[in-house]
Amino acid sequence: MSGKLVVRIAELEIEPAQLETYRLLLTEEIEAAIALEPGVLSLNAVSIKDSPHKIRLLEVYANQMAYEAHLQTPHFLKYKNATAGMVTTLRLIDVDPIIMGGKP
Repeated sequence: MSGKLVVRIAELEIEPAQLETYRLLLTEEIEAAIALEPGVLSLNAVSIKDSPHKIRLLEVYANQMAYEAHLQTPHFLKYKNATAGMVTTLRLIDVDPIIMGGKP
């Protein structure tokens, strides 16, 4: 794998009534990304700030091309469309891989 790692953190706030449905869709997206895409090194989600409806996603891709390819996969598009009405806040953060302990 060549190129600089792409590391993104997304912080989302989910409508509380939609939380379980969102978690199921997110689990499917994570499993599909790990199983089908060799350029996705990791894709994880954790609740933050002791608030179950606030989720932080950590995505690490082998390079920019792998990241852009992931955004076009059928399972990502399904996840994105299905969860559009569940997310009340979305903030994307690009992180330098060196800060994360990775190597460019």
